[in-house]
Amino acid sequence: MKKSVLALPLIAPICLVSVPAWGQVWIEPADCPVPSEGIIHHCNDIVVQGGGLRDPLGKNPYAEVEISADRIGVERIENALRTVPGLQQFRRSDARSANPTSQGITLRGLGGNASSRALLLLDGVPQADPFGGWVAWPGYDALPLAGARIRRGGGSGAYGQGAIAGTIQLFSKDVGNLIEAGIAYGSRDSVEADLLFGRKLGQGQLTISANYARGDGFIPIIESQRGDVDRQAEYEQAGIAVRYVAPLTDNTELQANVRAFTDDRERGFAFSENHNDGADASIRLVNRSDTGWQWSALGYVQIRNFDVSFGGVAADRNSVSRVFEQFNVPSTGLGARFEVRPPVGENVELRIGGDWRRTEGETNENFFFLDDDTPRRSRNAGGSTATYGAFVEASVQATEALTLTGGGRIDFWTIDDGFRREIELINPFPGSVRTDAQFDNRDGTEFTARGGFAYGATDQLTLRGAAYLGWRLPTLNELFRPFRVGPDATAANELLEPERVKGAELGLDWDSEFVSIGITAFYNELDDAVANVTLDSGPGLFPGVGFVSGAGVFRQRQNLDSIESKGIEIDTEFDLGSLVSNLSARASYSYVDAEVNASGDAVAVDGLRAAQIPEHNAYASLLWEQDNGTGGSVSLRYIGNQFEDDQNTRRLDDAFTVDGRLAFAVNDRLLVEGRVENLFDARVETAISSSNIIERAFPRTFWIGLRTKIE
Repeated sequence: MKKSVLALPLIAPICLVSVPAWGQVWIEPADCPVPSEGIIHHCNDIVVQGGGLRDPLGKNPYAEVEISADRIGVERIENALRTVPGLQQFRRSDARSANPTSQGITLRGLGGNASSRALLLLDGVPQADPFGGWVAWPGYDALPLAGARIRRGGGSGAYGQGAIAGTIQLFSKDVGNLIEAGIAYGSRDSVEADLLFGRKLGQGQLTISANYARGDGFIPIIESQRGDVDRQAEYEQAGIAVRYVAPLTDNTELQANVRAFTDDRERGFAFSENHNDGADASIRLVNRSDTGWQWSALGYVQIRNFDVSFGGVAADRNSVSRVFEQFNVPSTGLGARFEVRPPVGENVELRIGGDWRRTEGETNENFFFLDDDTPRRSRNAGGSTATYGAFVEASVQATEALTLTGGGRIDFWTIDDGFRREIELINPFPGSVRTDAQFDNRDGTEFTARGGFAYGATDQLTLRGAAYLGWRLPTLNELFRPFRVGPDATAANELLEPERVKGAELGLDWDSEFVSIGITAFYNELDDAVANVTLDSGPGLFPGVGFVSGAGVFRQRQNLDSIESKGIEIDTEFDLGSLVSNLSARASYSYVDAEVNASGDAVAVDGLRAAQIPEHNAYASLLWEQDNGTGGSVSLRYIGNQFEDDQNTRRLDDAFTVDGRLAFAVNDRLLVEGRVENLFDARVETAISSSNIIERAFPRTFWIGLRTKIE
């Protein structure tokens, strides 16, 4: 916890105390006591502003990692999260070059699908795309974040369905009176800029933030395989966010958030452009009574739209033609959540609540393009889903050393109004309907639970264990939208069943003055895992996708019998201040053995490693930073080899990358910063096509920038 004294106009000197773990900010006169975690202090009517209810009593049994605001602010949010071994997106590339639809997030080897299997929350609001379940990462770069908490393991308990692999919470930061701006210029004519404005309004806090990023990009295809069609993959992204927090009573707070973003990318050749827009709004009321009932109530809306084009590249990569375009894919997510914590005892905590989420969307696309770039057919498909859940969870401080927690959920789900319609666009029968399918509505009920213990064996050593059940409803994208990657085509499947996970873990935490170590062993079984199953090879016409060339394969989304994932995670932090003032280090490692159990159409993948899952993942960093911002850091990342496809025939090689940063404070208001990504220009393979064409992630990139702050 960091504490600094500021002087604001018309206000006595105050203490600004930030707790990144759960996004709270206290603003108090300097002689007020420093607040303990979760306790609200009032001094001269200036009150806490920020996050939700205090950390639950039952959090300690679960394997958690926290990322501070300082670490998140140095790099793109998706790359900062990937410093946690075992946390990954479907592909290794970040949001400057990846297709937006491939950026789902997962943990513990439960991947192999572009939809997120980890539940991502921002101030309690689910963040997965309403249509596809992936994450629009550029939409977060405009946000001032107080930190992130990553809880590995399924079953979200109080936060809704979707936490198959874990839960990732992002917390907004309320910044007081502040103006901060930064600009950086990088390799390949890249620019990044951001602006943060904070102002106290009465006892409330207004925060406005914005960001902009663009670059000429790099050529994704490795150099030895490039042809005339290959070019730099440009990107341009921007966002803006407004947040207002104000006390309504001594214990009740209003939090209102609005944000919008736009994201344009290209994949490195003609007809590969994609565009993604979004806007979110939420309102939350939080009551943090010290002695009575505590409660929170949240409502939110998500609006998304994307369009994407796919080009077919000739075998010699000297010509390309459009083969498919999704020119309009609108979707909407609506939701609400409430939680109450009645006063049931000094050493007992009871959480009761419920949540609701509805998604609806459709895809509008053209395909079968002729030589003059004229589409021959059009397809329209979509539907809606809804979940209604209720939960109860109790935690007990049984003894000074022992904490017990347990709870359950019941969820009712529906899949409604599913359809797929195809029409001819040109002669001889323009407007004629080829397919007009209306899919049966479906519904079901899911019962899940979780529980665990934490035992403080000594002042420094804590033993913990947990078991859990979780589930995830297939997305509209998986149910109704076909897609293509290069020459490969994948059909949707309106009959997909929900995914269900059961798992257990045992761990220990050692926390001393200079060293903290966490070790966790886990086992998960993901039943009915949704995967892209290879069914045939081109050339030919295939249901749901149309023509596939001889260079491609035909797949369909199907439920596998299960994916079994087991492994170990190690997280360490070192305070090296006794050697060098303000010096610290981190090192983390994860090992994952993820195996597919399959039968029927998918029997060929039985016993194979799950697609897109590396066995080994490691991260280490060394950080030195003075209070004025002067400092430096170096980060090392290793990711093991993994397979691109379900049949384990396309192997992505392992990769080792080095990133670095140096900063110098010219004065109290100006910081000069230099950064480098992928210092040694390692080849980080992200995809291999059926014709063995290899794509890579971002190459070596240098940055130089300025940052100013006025308080």
